[in-house]
Amino acid sequence: MLRALTLLLLGSTSLFAAAKPNVLLICVDDLKPLLGCYGDTLVKSPNIDRLAARGVLFEKAYCNQAVCSPSRNALLTGLRSQTLGIYELATNFRKAAPNAVTLPQHFMNNGYRAEGLGKIFHVGHGNVNDVASWSVPHFTPKTISYALKENNPPESTREQALFENKTEAWKLPRGAPTESADVPDNRYGDGMIAEEAVKRLEAAKQKPDEPFFLAVGFLKPHLPFVAPKKYWDLYDPSSFKLPALQTAPAGAPEFAPSTWGELRQYRDMPEQGPLTQEQAIHLIHGYHAATSYMDAQLGKVLDALDASGLASNTIIVFWGDHGWHLGDHGMWCKHTNYEQAARIPVLVVAPGIQPARTQALIESCDIFPTLAELAQLPAPPQGDGRSFASVLKDPATTVRDHAIHVYPRGGGLIGRAIRTQRHRLIEWKKPGAAPETAILELYDYEADPAETKNLAAEQPAVVAVLRQILSQHPEAKPQIASKPETAPKKPLQDRGKMFDQRDKDKDGQLTKEEFLLNQPDPDEAPKRFPKFDTDGNGILSRDEFIKGGKK
Repeated sequence: MLRALTLLLLGSTSLFAAAKPNVLLICVDDLKPLLGCYGDTLVKSPNIDRLAARGVLFEKAYCNQAVCSPSRNALLTGLRSQTLGIYELATNFRKAAPNAVTLPQHFMNNGYRAEGLGKIFHVGHGNVNDVASWSVPHFTPKTISYALKENNPPESTREQALFENKTEAWKLPRGAPTESADVPDNRYGDGMIAEEAVKRLEAAKQKPDEPFFLAVGFLKPHLPFVAPKKYWDLYDPSSFKLPALQTAPAGAPEFAPSTWGELRQYRDMPEQGPLTQEQAIHLIHGYHAATSYMDAQLGKVLDALDASGLASNTIIVFWGDHGWHLGDHGMWCKHTNYEQAARIPVLVVAPGIQPARTQALIESCDIFPTLAELAQLPAPPQGDGRSFASVLKDPATTVRDHAIHVYPRGGGLIGRAIRTQRHRLIEWKKPGAAPETAILELYDYEADPAETKNLAAEQPAVVAVLRQILSQHPEAKPQIASKPETAPKKPLQDRGKMFDQRDKDKDGQLTKEEFLLNQPDPDEAPKRFPKFDTDGNGILSRDEFIKGGKK
């Protein structure tokens, strides 16, 4: 009898282990909810759309900050930017939280094989991958950004060098913002990532008793908008129109919009001022082509999962790291607190979950605790997130009455934004400063979905309610890599050395390009140049640079 009971218990344990759900996490770089399943009628996204038909689509999902590395920190650690004190690309999250257990690490600690392909953590601009998060070395495709010879200088391009953590990237030529080449899908990185994901899923099929956590990070539609020609040919360029609103919201602080310094680092893009209509339409076309290319690679991965026989016991999360300004408000790229930058696509497919759409508010940091609950693992050991597993079972419910996200600006300002079902309040101030020093923005998405006007001055009662919600959150931490404001100024001799390092042609003066290249804050740096250029001649003398615009 005892032996029979022991065998029964051992058998139950084996069945439970085998029943652990697999996890397929799909991360997509710079993908806004410009998708068929989100109601867009122009974009071609059939594979994302068929995935949406299998699970729950979140209409009101928001990133925690609209830039790559902090957004991915929130997903992978459950910690918001303002908790870590990291708002930029270069600072690794372990500098702020050395003992944090990441999402894949948590699954590893609970018996899973964790594998990462493509862009999961932000690697580049000084940042590195997190070795502790993976069971096997992370897979990064050995590729270059461009297929055409004319776009591939022997010494690489500036943006590619930054992503490869090469030094003195500013010396290199600017890369093309787009490329359409008649090449196979695996000529570019996402095709290689999809091929590797298919191999990993085929290998997983051979190990049904070993649950997997497979993170697949697609690179497109991040700039440059490169894709095989057949994806460009899916679209008629004449079908694209510029957004009607080409100005920042009326009454918004002058520093709130992005100056889209990221795009300006590419060839033929203006260093300041707007794009031509032809340039803008071409970029919109490129974003759509790159999206459709990535969508096709996702389709290959989904087909492989279905073919493996493991789909019925696999949780799939599809997540875009942040939105993207595609010409709205006259802006491009991300780097703001506005809806087009902060809203993201999130789809969740899980065993036993019925297809649905939900208006529930969620944040990127909520995905970690949700996956842990769905897999019946312990809750994450750290994080700001809340599990929304209950929403998957009943999409009419919610676990949040607001989402919070942030974006920093120069001078130590941090904009903390509260997004409710109807409103967004943005409070701009330095961490720890008195509430009355804040500069405010308020938008009403029922009355003004395009964010045409800042309503903060007109609706003080709404502002008061939202600020009360905001006050329940801890103050944002300042950027941990920043120097304290009390730090002594560098001696003039140090600024002289800085000048010499920038003056590459040794002509005793700095052009604007020499001044701007390799700046850690490309959106803010152009604003400083006129302050340095006290005689207004467009070139900095040694004296102007050393004095920093001070008489």
